[in-house]
Amino acid sequence: MTRNINILNLSNIKINLLDLNRDEINQFISSLGAKSFSTIQIMKWIYDYHCTDFSKMSNISKILRYQLEKKSYIFAPSFTQENISHDGTIKWITSLGNDYIETVYIPEKKRSTLCISSQIGCALNCDFCATGKIGFKRNLTVSEIIAQIWQANKILKKKNINQSITNVVFMGMGEPLLNLRNVVSAIKIILDEYAFKLSKRRITVSTSGIVPALNKLINMTDICLAISLHAPNDTIRNNIMPINQKYNIQSLLDAVLKYLKQSHANHGGVTIEYVMLNGINDSKKNAEELAILLHNIPSKINLIPWNPFFNSRFSCSTHDNIHCFARLLRRKGFTTIIRKNRGDDINAACGQLIGSYIKK
Repeated sequence: MTRNINILNLSNIKINLLDLNRDEINQFISSLGAKSFSTIQIMKWIYDYHCTDFSKMSNISKILRYQLEKKSYIFAPSFTQENISHDGTIKWITSLGNDYIETVYIPEKKRSTLCISSQIGCALNCDFCATGKIGFKRNLTVSEIIAQIWQANKILKKKNINQSITNVVFMGMGEPLLNLRNVVSAIKIILDEYAFKLSKRRITVSTSGIVPALNKLINMTDICLAISLHAPNDTIRNNIMPINQKYNIQSLLDAVLKYLKQSHANHGGVTIEYVMLNGINDSKKNAEELAILLHNIPSKINLIPWNPFFNSRFSCSTHDNIHCFARLLRRKGFTTIIRKNRGDDINAACGQLIGSYIKK
């Protein structure tokens, strides 16, 4: 997808090259009279070498370097704070003017996952999630989305951690499908062989159920899909997720099925995310309802022990209830995983992202 940005009419505005995917960089340098092979050279300098200084791009002509310096720049907002969990999870905080976003690095034996943000705050106000409590500030630009991966890889290299980011999940702050255009353009960069080089099966977008945007997504890109469902019926979901009053469960699942039928990335079906809330959605009856609800949806289910945050009305389901819930779903034939809490000691776990640093 190339956005309609008409670079030729932006002669007086410097362009951040991290805002542009490969097609757009090619359009830009063509407007400068350069050949298309220069696009690949520039992207290698940016993404392989983390170079932001055009004068150091030694295999690019002096004339093009001069034009690039005059008409563009390369800027990735830096992480301004780092918190490291006892389990190796790292939470990075980026200051964007008076606001903040958070990015979480989750290392495992065979992969390393980066959980990135797509918005400052969130408009959906899901009752069990801390991010929604700060409200919606604004969408992130493409460069602000991409910078989270760019800076993470740069830092990991400095720390002599050999493995760069292998998986990217849009599960940080914000609802990705409410920033659809910028998220899709960022995904194109993440997939690009001259940028982050990830396969479509290693990128996951999680949505709370913006049905019109989900219907558009399949025609824009093909990546793994996760649904923040968290309830087996509309009554419970209406109570904890206001978005359900606009797009109910059936309309959401209809859109999911449509997406899955056209997707090549989702061979195992959609990931269903289900936060375990004590006395709200965690009974045996709720598990049975969920099994009926998902009977024709190819899926795997992630049960997420709820992570506490300041002034919330919820508590996490008991260990026994979570495991009972999982056993019932497994007996019904569903692949069911109980997600491990990672980074909860630094407020980096699922649902905790706004950070106590705001109160400091």
